[in-house]
Amino acid sequence: MLETRLTSYCAIDSQSDEHSAASPSTEIQLNVARHLVEELHKIGATDVSLTAYGAVLATVPATDDTAPTIGFCAHMDTAPQFNATGVKPRVIHNWDGTDITYPDNPDLVLSPSVSAYLAGKEGEDIITASGRTLLGADDKAGIAIIMTMAEHLLTTPGLNHGKVRLAFTPDEEIGRGVHPDLPTGFGVDFAYTLDGARRGDIEYETFSADGAVVTISGTSAHPGYAKDKLTNALHVAAQIVSDLDVEGTTPETTSGRESFTHVYAQEGGSSETVLRFILRAFEMDDLTAQGTRLKAACAKAETDFPGAKVTCEITKQYRNMRYWLENDMTPVNLAREAIRAEGLEPHSVPIRGGTDGSRLTELGVPCPNLYTGMMEIHGPLEWVSVQDMASATRMIAKLVQIAAK
Repeated sequence: MLETRLTSYCAIDSQSDEHSAASPSTEIQLNVARHLVEELHKIGATDVSLTAYGAVLATVPATDDTAPTIGFCAHMDTAPQFNATGVKPRVIHNWDGTDITYPDNPDLVLSPSVSAYLAGKEGEDIITASGRTLLGADDKAGIAIIMTMAEHLLTTPGLNHGKVRLAFTPDEEIGRGVHPDLPTGFGVDFAYTLDGARRGDIEYETFSADGAVVTISGTSAHPGYAKDKLTNALHVAAQIVSDLDVEGTTPETTSGRESFTHVYAQEGGSSETVLRFILRAFEMDDLTAQGTRLKAACAKAETDFPGAKVTCEITKQYRNMRYWLENDMTPVNLAREAIRAEGLEPHSVPIRGGTDGSRLTELGVPCPNLYTGMMEIHGPLEWVSVQDMASATRMIAKLVQIAAK
């Protein structure tokens, strides 16, 4: 069931678009939403709805009204950083440990040398895409796990659990997954995102995040007669990026608890160009310092290029969920108990990224993140083990029963 669910979900295009002001940002995400609404009705869920902002909500009714109401959340969109159109999922059953190649990209190879977690997965069923797209296990693996858990609770007599609420959100990959109305609509005591990786992981600390848009206006002139007239916005942009490209401050030169500033897009030409950045740090003073550093690079460039106008707009995205969860670790401790009941040792490391749980936690819904097994996300090597997904499904089914005790 997990295999069938995931491959069917991944085959539905659902990439989000940060340049769109719509909610959800792309109409194609609603194709996944409508598919889930239909499936939720079929498995017997109640209170099934598709909200005006594109989220799907549903309920597994309680068998014990004294137990807490627990939510599970996963996002429907796939990342805009890599091609996600025309995904063709495939399953390598009983993987034999040899290199995995791709029918649509013969030069691409997946092996433990490029994805260390693959080592030891011999005999498991590995799902990948075909080589030209990402897979979309981020986070359709989470959706498949939650749906399978919900069906198990709905169809298995004698299980003791409180009300379970389900939420499938759009636009997580562009930082807009949690609409202001979602916490009220969700209606839970606490929740979990299924958006993690390694089997046994529970994550309750994320980056804090800001986004920045730098707009550079130059002075246009005919290039043949441009001496002392032209100010090339692309040259200004190049200096800003170069000034920020310092060892230990960019994603490719940092790890662990280190922060970074990442330029990820440039649009425009010599008259005007726009740079887009993300700023990431675990502590707020570090995040503030990154913003100050970016603004200083912009101010310097404006001074160094007479005729240029440089603006820098920094906007809040999400905050480290640890700031709230450390005050009440009940959801974390329940998950740890469920992971141990699954025969695993819980493992927690800070997420070098964020989840819908970051914003939900900030808005009053404590929401740590749990494992799905997805690996090498946002690129053509993305893969997931069906057995890891099965483990996560069993674990969250145990979690709601443990909470009812």
